[in-house]
Amino acid sequence: MPHDHHDHDHFHHEGMSPSGHPYRADNDGPLTYWQRMEIAIRELLIEKGQLTPAEISGQIDAMDARSPANGAAVVARAWVDPAFKARLLSDAASASREMGFDIGPLNLIAVENTPQTHNLIVCTLCSCYPRNLLGLPPDWYKTREYRSRAVREPRAVLQEFGLDLPDTVTVRVHDSTADMRYIVLPAQPEGSEDMTEAELADLVTRDSMIGTGLPRQP
Repeated sequence: MPHDHHDHDHFHHEGMSPSGHPYRADNDGPLTYWQRMEIAIRELLIEKGQLTPAEISGQIDAMDARSPANGAAVVARAWVDPAFKARLLSDAASASREMGFDIGPLNLIAVENTPQTHNLIVCTLCSCYPRNLLGLPPDWYKTREYRSRAVREPRAVLQEFGLDLPDTVTVRVHDSTADMRYIVLPAQPEGSEDMTEAELADLVTRDSMIGTGLPRQP
């Protein structure tokens, strides 16, 4: 099972272009059915005055700006603010909106790691993922191997990510759906109690909010 540093493609010399850049095939082939549908719907919405090209472009920019830093900010706030943490565990979507993050209509659930419990997130059917807070899912999250093995043998999967939990820790696997997403609230690292909220956010990794990793040590 790949780790964070395997998310990027590694190219051999023969896969490089003469300029030294990795070779990538052009994507100017025939449009797929869904691409044609997207263009038709977009143009129809503009023609009917429902949306403007600027509004569509702005929404695309907003979607592209989503990253794990959003989720890290939410986790750090929960670490320093017990009242916010309680609201996050009660209604993660509303708590995230407090910080200005648009969660949309999704039911977002935060699950807390404790000394007795470790949570792992998966989507067994496809790749449902809290993109509003974490950005695009890593490639491995969408693979059939992760989607099936995370449910069957979660401890083995976690070990392949370098996370070897003691037998006294219960591993709970949460299966995301089209209208229900999960985010892990990892345990705050020891020795970080005097750090600022911004400094704490730098300790939060994407994988720690999926459950395949832990926060960085201060």
